[in-house]
Amino acid sequence: MRGSFRKTAAYLVLVLFLFLIIAGSFYIIIGGDSFGKSGNRVEVIYVQGVMLTGNLPSGLGIATSEEITKSLTDASEDEGVKAIVMRINSGGGSPAAAEEIVSAMEKIDKPIVVSMGDVAASAAYYISAPADRIIANPDTITGSIGVIWVFQNRSAFYEEEGSSFYISKSGEFKDMGGDWRGLSDDEKRYVDQVVSEVYGRFVKAVADGRNLSLGQVKDMADGRVYTGAKAKELGLVDEFGSLDYAIEVAARLGGIEGKPTVTYSNKPSLSRLLFGGEKNDISGFASYYYDSPYGRLLSIS
Repeated sequence: MRGSFRKTAAYLVLVLFLFLIIAGSFYIIIGGDSFGKSGNRVEVIYVQGVMLTGNLPSGLGIATSEEITKSLTDASEDEGVKAIVMRINSGGGSPAAAEEIVSAMEKIDKPIVVSMGDVAASAAYYISAPADRIIANPDTITGSIGVIWVFQNRSAFYEEEGSSFYISKSGEFKDMGGDWRGLSDDEKRYVDQVVSEVYGRFVKAVADGRNLSLGQVKDMADGRVYTGAKAKELGLVDEFGSLDYAIEVAARLGGIEGKPTVTYSNKPSLSRLLFGGEKNDISGFASYYYDSPYGRLLSIS
């Protein structure tokens, strides 16, 4: 009898386990974690790490524009989401990534509030400027409105090691940025022109987003960083407050009465905590950026 009871109990446990698997699969099919959610929600989207384009693993110190723009688009199309909070902890990244994120933000007809954490500088400020409200802490590091393009000259090292190069190229600028030599005067002038062009777009985006004149932005856009307190004085930040306060502001702007339901589109998961993190070596996933033969790709950071 005892053996029969154990077999029956084991059978019931197995059936229950299979039922849970089937129920979980059905739950995902019919709507996943959006099933049964409130219709008065604030969606929080995280922007954490270096901002780049590309299909890169998240949670490795990289914030990809693909993931962020998808989160923005999904929140925009979800009728239950009344407002969006972008929680930013990033020192910057590529202009292209920032432009893709800003483009997605401009298509959204819902309030967007930026909540700055420790750092929201350079390209991270680029994506903050179009928001309806920017909330930071007094000691948040922000600003750094500017553009930098980094090249490395290792010719002295190669000479010491006895290395030499033969470069066959179709045009004068084709090997510009190769670390086997420095930039020529013509290349330096060209690089300065490109940086100036991108800088102009950055300044205009900030001016448009913050209702400032181009002159006002240029006066503060020399690459320096500002504390949140100073940024508020300059008109780069609206208010001081935490993420929770930013959620409250977003809820008010979205017409939500009472305490809002908060959902997180890309909150760090257990897998990110186990396999991601800032300490991981991300260079292998983003070698096109970190090991570019044209110097560090044009970077707002």
